[in-house]
Amino acid sequence: MLIFMFCLVPEVSAQTEAPVLDSGNTAWILTSSLLVLLMSIPGIALFYGGLVRQKNVLSIIMQTLFIVGVVSILWIAFGYSWAFDTSFSESGNPLAFLIGGFDKAFLSGISIHTLTAGNIPELTFVMFQCMFAIITPALILGAFAERIKFSGYILFITLWVILAYFPMAHWVWGGGFLQQMGAIDFAGGTVVHINAGISALVMAVMLGKRMDYRIGHPITPHNVTFVFMGTSFLWLGWFGFNAGSGLAADGLAANAFLVTHVATAVAAITWMVVDWICNKKPTTIGACTGAVAGLVAITPAAGTVGLLGAFCIGIVTPVICFFMVAVIKPRFKYDDALDAFGVHGIGGIVGSILTGVFATRFITGDDGVQGALYGDWHQLWVQILATAVSVVFSAVVTYILFKLVDSTVGLRVDKRVEEEGLDIYEHGESAYNH
Repeated sequence: MLIFMFCLVPEVSAQTEAPVLDSGNTAWILTSSLLVLLMSIPGIALFYGGLVRQKNVLSIIMQTLFIVGVVSILWIAFGYSWAFDTSFSESGNPLAFLIGGFDKAFLSGISIHTLTAGNIPELTFVMFQCMFAIITPALILGAFAERIKFSGYILFITLWVILAYFPMAHWVWGGGFLQQMGAIDFAGGTVVHINAGISALVMAVMLGKRMDYRIGHPITPHNVTFVFMGTSFLWLGWFGFNAGSGLAADGLAANAFLVTHVATAVAAITWMVVDWICNKKPTTIGACTGAVAGLVAITPAAGTVGLLGAFCIGIVTPVICFFMVAVIKPRFKYDDALDAFGVHGIGGIVGSILTGVFATRFITGDDGVQGALYGDWHQLWVQILATAVSVVFSAVVTYILFKLVDSTVGLRVDKRVEEEGLDIYEHGESAYNH
């Protein structure tokens, strides 16, 4: 009888160790996925749409809506597999440096019972990451607003997602070399914001300035209320973006939620104060832009920094971004129409580097990473290297894609189209019919 009982022990242990779905984590990541989608539609659509002139607002909405559709299809077809499959590395395929593999194309082998990190359904993780893939190219729109041809835009954005976003997601989150190197990017400082922001700068420079763009004479936004509404959706959705990235409803998510809100609040007030000092008026657009800068910069750090890091990131980032927008952009005379590079690119760079300064074991645990402020300079150099790789990679891919698309389909609209508005000429519609 005793022997029989001992024979049962391995079976019981095996049953005990089998992963069991965590309904709390699953519910939170499903909710987070919804929140991240709100960042694109309606968040970015309203934020960027309000900043352009009324003759071009529908072009922004159409560009955003196109991204939601096409990136979702690409992600399910092969994007998720490229980013998070491990078959190439396991088989020794040299392409493992660039992408994960094809075994999960069209979600092959993933059932409703397949679990992943956090004991959530892998299908939930697929959708959560899909929303990240959607928001990233949407951030680029602000650089070339009011002057890009929709047909050329379609080809460029489609290729950019495939050749810039999917590989970066693999490098940082899917087991690629930057992740193996120890780079910290909790929710998208390199993959999302640096990637999109650097691409935005390259596109703005190569596409050229808008016809009526004049240094020192900013083009007036047509609907500041839209900008505020878009900022509100971004701020709300960012809680899913950051607090969901730990894939669990736990203390790490609570901290990410807290530091995200604190950094954003501090950044909004900081930009308002700087705006007030420099331009003699505290503006709504300035406060909204500061909030977005804070959201961007805290993104890579949200899983590793505490309140000190959140406050410092919230103060430093808007000052640097304001300088880029108000001083550097006019000096170098590039037309980053809605400051996609000045806010997202620079904010992502600042946040990624400061992660290596303020990361603390108070959040990461006794065996976790810590930043230069606490004596670990190694992590700072890792962050700098990962940031540099992201900048160079995005710039090179964007440059090549611009040349390819511009020489085939074309990217810049005709002068008459730009003068009279993209809405009517490109889409046959007007946002406001009087």
